Amino acid sequence: MDISVIVPLYNEAESLPELAAWIERVMDKNNFTYEVIFVDDGSTDGSWDVIKELAAKNPNLRGASFRRNYGKSPALNTGFGMAQGDVVITMDADLQDSPDEIPELYRMITAEGYDLVSGWKKKRYDPLSKTIPTKLFNATARKVSGIRNLHDFNCGLKAYRHDVVKHIEVYGDMHRYIPYLAKNAGFAKIGEKVVQHQARKYGTTKFGLDRFVNGYLDLATLWFTGKFGAKPMHFFGLLGSLMFIIGFIAVAVVGFGKLYNMYAGNPYTLVTSSPYFYLALTMMLLGTMLFLTGFLGELIVRNSPGRNHYEIKEELRIEN
Repeated sequence: MDISVIVPLYNEAESLPELAAWIERVMDKNNFTYEVIFVDDGSTDGSWDVIKELAAKNPNLRGASFRRNYGKSPALNTGFGMAQGDVVITMDADLQDSPDEIPELYRMITAEGYDLVSGWKKKRYDPLSKTIPTKLFNATARKVSGIRNLHDFNCGLKAYRHDVVKHIEVYGDMHRYIPYLAKNAGFAKIGEKVVQHQARKYGTTKFGLDRFVNGYLDLATLWFTGKFGAKPMHFFGLLGSLMFIIGFIAVAVVGFGKLYNMYAGNPYTLVTSSPYFYLALTMMLLGTMLFLTGFLGELIVRNSPGRNHYEIKEELRIEN
């Protein structure tokens, strides 16, 4: 099979018939063998009934329906598990992503050898309250992830080699960072294509401004787990040791100050009268706690069933 198109959706019953017909026209025109996987994220507007009606008319349509709303990341992860195509395309169901982009995305994966191609909606039809935070968010994501050539990490229109979607796990709200997840899994050839952004035709957006706050928190989590997830002692142990040493030196300085005052004829000067004494003790305590946190993290990692799980690209074996 050439292409799997995964469409996560939540309350998009109005747009589904038009989207399904549009995808079908593009696939037939280019003679692709394909499947379309609709993942209904607990819709309450009858979207699943519409999907079942469409699937009855087109045998290339498949779907899954959640019992309740879990979020876009679980929907994508479910679709990735179902996908069979050599190239996997993801797009939103609101008609803001154009299926006409599919042939070029497919070509970039198959002919140019990209592992992942992300769309870039260079010209957007969103209000400034959405576009400005998006630009700041993408700038931060580029800096942290090291993927400098992407302008729009959160674009729903993406293309992947089949191997990529089978080796990454999208959870929580990590769909915003799929290129980063792919890079961490060893799929480093990541490209970008300018795609058309269309104004929403039906319904309203399902995302609020809180996604930007959550997005930064998720980015911090992904950076930390990618860098220190298998070796937490390298972070907590180093930071804890530095804090403890600095605190210990500060306590020593305060102690020497006490001795100096005694010899200088001021025996009644108390070390506890100095705020530096309490700051030094606090740093020593925090340093000890951070070090122990790293130690406990190492024990957890060592007992984790995935501690020796590595992504193997290729093997050479001797035939018996």
